[in-house]
Amino acid sequence: MTPLRPADGFSTFVELLRYRAAFQGDRTAFVYLEEGERPAEPWSYAELDCRARAVAARLQADGVTGGRALLLYPAGLDFVAAFLGCLYAGVTAVPLAPPGPARLSQALPRIEAVIKDAEPSVLLANAKVAEAWRALGDEAPAGLRALATDDIGRSNADDWQEPDVGPNSIAMLQYTSGSTGAPKGVVLTHRNLLDQSAIIRELFGFSDEDRGCSWLPVYHDMGLIGMILQPIDTCCPVTLMSPVPFLQRPLRWLRAISDFRATYTTAPNFAYELCVRKVGPSDLENLDLSCLRQALVGAEPVREGTLRRFHETFAPAGFRWETFRPCYGLAETTLAVSGSGKGDGPNVVTVNAAALEQGRITPNDCGPSLVSAGGISEAFEVAIVDPQSRQRCPADQVGEVWVKGGSVAAGYWRREDVDTFAAQPVDSDSGPFLRTGDLGFVREGELFITGRLKDMVIHGGRNLYPQDLEATAASAHAAVRPGCAVAFAVDGETEERLVIVAEIEDRRRHPCDPAQVIKAIRRAIADQHDANAWDVVLVAPGEIFKTSSGKVQRHACKAAYGAEEWEPIARLRRPAGTRESQPVIENFLIHRMAEALEVMPDAIDPDEPFANYGLDSRTGVALAAELENRFGRKLPATLLWDHPSVTRLVSYLAAYSEVA
Repeated sequence: MTPLRPADGFSTFVELLRYRAAFQGDRTAFVYLEEGERPAEPWSYAELDCRARAVAARLQADGVTGGRALLLYPAGLDFVAAFLGCLYAGVTAVPLAPPGPARLSQALPRIEAVIKDAEPSVLLANAKVAEAWRALGDEAPAGLRALATDDIGRSNADDWQEPDVGPNSIAMLQYTSGSTGAPKGVVLTHRNLLDQSAIIRELFGFSDEDRGCSWLPVYHDMGLIGMILQPIDTCCPVTLMSPVPFLQRPLRWLRAISDFRATYTTAPNFAYELCVRKVGPSDLENLDLSCLRQALVGAEPVREGTLRRFHETFAPAGFRWETFRPCYGLAETTLAVSGSGKGDGPNVVTVNAAALEQGRITPNDCGPSLVSAGGISEAFEVAIVDPQSRQRCPADQVGEVWVKGGSVAAGYWRREDVDTFAAQPVDSDSGPFLRTGDLGFVREGELFITGRLKDMVIHGGRNLYPQDLEATAASAHAAVRPGCAVAFAVDGETEERLVIVAEIEDRRRHPCDPAQVIKAIRRAIADQHDANAWDVVLVAPGEIFKTSSGKVQRHACKAAYGAEEWEPIARLRRPAGTRESQPVIENFLIHRMAEALEVMPDAIDPDEPFANYGLDSRTGVALAAELENRFGRKLPATLLWDHPSVTRLVSYLAAYSEVA
């Protein structure tokens, strides 16, 4: 019997997939669920290899070998073929979050920032996105042509030539957040990808007998490396779906796990909370989650309350508490650093709140609960270091998490960042370490994450740079004082919430309508970052804390916000006043929208565009799903963008439905 992994290993991911195609070619690699429900034709390893060679041959013929390719794909296997095709051609893949064709122009600032940094030779996409790119005309960055890879025939595979790549060849640039200011592309080599695959296999004990299931975005490290590349390494089949049908109806994810007998899946904390909220008791009929051996939780803070609620809700369907596997990682380590495959459930420590605020860990029975991110992989050395003194912290003291070894990346693309990638503790000659910017501690061999030293905002599992959000808010309306906006995240019951505080000009000299300023900020944040500003606070000139050199002091501003030290001129959550009674259909929409955005129903003006309320794509898709259930008919995920106000949406729905 041919071994799943030859004893001498592989030097590139190309070698790995070629081996799969040669010796396990008929085994299923991926099954994609159209609209989250209908399985398309499975792709075997032989088919995957053929598709990758076809794309690679075209790139080689076009002279792109040695260059970089920007990948803009909606969910689907076309992305997988294009990504692997880049590796097969010796081209560095640069995957980015794909905007919908109708919103491509809105996403241009983010895309252009990455193009300027990465300097790709070609944009790879499917036919629809490629056509939308060409339609931009003069708006599109000059000189970057779009190539639709779904138009490339499988017969092109015969023209492929094996590239001259090795373990240290760059495989991809992983842009961590799509920053519009100074995007950072993490440089990942073939060796990084192979080492990380082995690390995940070791942490969670995956084998070819496992079956995966995922809705995660394939351009994101958790979805791409964890649910595309690692399964190729392990030789186990994975069922994939788009994030959109999951957000529309979270039951689809659980149904796919049940139907395809998945043994593992992975998602951020918010996804498990969404299932608790949106899946009812009647949905548990014929749902069997007893097959699930590991449910990984990562990408954002893991909350014990969410895990408990999910377990209580889905235990009748066979879900076990010990199935949860909290984990920790970051793009700069390729993906995972810690996790647990022990099978005894999450390790939760309750600590003294006052001591935690001082950076000390003192267990007690009535403080906040911290969920362990699991045991640290043997491939890494982790040090907990005081970020100011750079001395190693004593046991049970919180410090910055520093990581060494394993699949740590070489650095950022075309950037010298010695302080991040080659840090050295002052009281040790061990190093160099990667500074993660995350705060935590190690207890009995397990890593706990308590917060972030860096100011990154986590929104729906995505990392957003606060300086980008601040620049967007400051330029959203002329009344906002230049450079006088601050963005930070506050802790919510189930996930972090984005807060924007902005100074506005003295209204005696510069009259403005504060409500319009708030709407402009919310709309700009939604349009440019696909994020929902949970609270927007307008304050008087000079209220935002800054350093002597004029830099925003985010931590001081966040503390002032929490202590309610500011007297706002206006804020998002203030009701806009009473309105006359509305028909039932309008009332339903207003209350659902208010609930989703966490504002008072009176704050929703039925004639106001949804975008002015900062409606992000995740919220919009979820609301469209609510309407599907309410009216009992199929509705597009883009419903709220096609009919962008309550009044217009009511008019559209009234043509099809009668609401008593």
